[in-house]
Amino acid sequence: MSKTKMTGAQAVLESLKREGVDVVFGLPGGVLLPLYDAIYQSDLRHILVRHEQGAAHMADGYARATGKVGVCLATSGPGATNLVTGIANAYMDSVPMVAITGQVNTWLIGKDAFQEADITGITLPITKHNYLLRSAREISRVFREAFYIAHSGRPGPVLIDLPRDVTVEEVEFTWPEVNLPGYHPSFKVHEMQIKKAAKLLMDAERPVIYVGGGVKYADAHRELFDLATKINAPVTTTLMGVGCFPEDHPLSLGMLGMHGTKYANYSIQESDLILAVGARFDDRVTGKIASFAPRAKIVHIDVDPAEIGKNVRVDIPVVGDARNALAALAKEVVPKPRSAWNEKIEAWKKDHPLRYIPDINIIKPQFVIEKLCELAPDAIITTEVGQNQMWAAQFFVHKDPRKFISSGGLGTMGYGFPAAIGAKMGCPECEVIDIAGDGSFLMNSQELATAVVNDIPVKVAILNNGCLGMVRQWQELFFEKRYSATILGRTSPDFVKLAEAYGAVGLRATRPSEVEPVIRAALAADRPTIMDFIINPAEKVSPMVPAGATLSEILDLEWCDEANTSHLEKIYSDARKEILGSEGYI
Repeated sequence: MSKTKMTGAQAVLESLKREGVDVVFGLPGGVLLPLYDAIYQSDLRHILVRHEQGAAHMADGYARATGKVGVCLATSGPGATNLVTGIANAYMDSVPMVAITGQVNTWLIGKDAFQEADITGITLPITKHNYLLRSAREISRVFREAFYIAHSGRPGPVLIDLPRDVTVEEVEFTWPEVNLPGYHPSFKVHEMQIKKAAKLLMDAERPVIYVGGGVKYADAHRELFDLATKINAPVTTTLMGVGCFPEDHPLSLGMLGMHGTKYANYSIQESDLILAVGARFDDRVTGKIASFAPRAKIVHIDVDPAEIGKNVRVDIPVVGDARNALAALAKEVVPKPRSAWNEKIEAWKKDHPLRYIPDINIIKPQFVIEKLCELAPDAIITTEVGQNQMWAAQFFVHKDPRKFISSGGLGTMGYGFPAAIGAKMGCPECEVIDIAGDGSFLMNSQELATAVVNDIPVKVAILNNGCLGMVRQWQELFFEKRYSATILGRTSPDFVKLAEAYGAVGLRATRPSEVEPVIRAALAADRPTIMDFIINPAEKVSPMVPAGATLSEILDLEWCDEANTSHLEKIYSDARKEILGSEGYI
């Protein structure tokens, strides 16, 4: 092993280089000055953000788009704590990320020094692992381990806390092998469990393959396609799994759950076998858990054994890598022809398509999404959180597992725009569009400066309804239209002027006829561009499974006739009790 003498700061950069890191997102501060001085003298690309939360979301978006480990950097104290939301977001969605935080000198730790925070303690529940370095001699080993932990097994964020004195200490740099005796992610799958799962698949008359983000992180979408088409099994995805199976394929059911398709939810409820792959059966997917898939046996494939049986009972557990498991299953099964089950699902698709009521005078958000899909079908789509996120999942036809990037588990407003910047840095050849709400976009709009200064030509489509749309929707349905603290007003701010103030392009559409020209102008621009679409403020995300309801009670909110009104009111009443408590208050 060759040895080279250098400072701790230089050892950090050498470690990043050895790990193949080509860009980091960060913001400097006092204790990080030695590291930033080393960055100044290196060829590592550093993107200066305007808020540390933006750095975490950029690293996250970069990781999701490329499959590599994203890296963010922040100083001690408030810099480190500003990363927390982004770290938690990455943890909930299993995103490989390494967050590097500055820390006060080792002899000051625990003494309430200026800008000190116990960031390893704060992030303990939201990281796969974290480190507090005490010596420069630990740097290469810790960085080697951190990157391995972040991307292996079930991916996730790892934090490295770096005291100032460690960055200036001299050390002989070596690059060790990873040796973690207590960490052995399971990649191989048990042959007998695969045989049992294959038999259930062969015997099932009404199978459904239910896919989560684990398929994306395992790069298992080709194996998924091969298995599904071989046995003619319909495929539904979670929000994190969107794009893992091409949505223009006849076997695609689209997304399931609270705002999924009716036919996906009906299929789950009527199925006799669910093959769940890299999914965690979260509450937005299952609806009322006691009534979820009442007639189905469940096979659950997951690299994380803690997920199997956590939320629903499982008949056949398969622990291991999704790619290996799906490939092994495909070898065990024999081709199955189209069946009455496939025909029944096709009938549901015809009877219950995703739809909205067109309007020639006012812009419908679904129309904007459809136009974006028509004009930029291969774009990477990031989203903020709320109605914009659901419309983007529903009405853009997703065909690639790494081209839909959204905050799932944590539901982080302000995520989409910095994530778009990170995705564009990782995939500069791709068009990247953030589909945003006016409320969410404002949470990290300062990163317009980052995009402009660094010539990162991301596009933002703001579905501007002047309110916190999803919260307002719930207030309309379950709180008797008491719109408490959800009305923002359309003119604050003027997003076109805001874009221009930062040196970006600002465009606006107020009528349906203006939507396509605005999108075409944005796609032609070589600068960061905001498209401000003034949409119908009353538009709701539909269909919807109300809180406490079963998946089969999914409703078309805009298409309820008088015959369904009493049924609708009963479900709303039950949902209100679920939300407010049986006495009608929290």
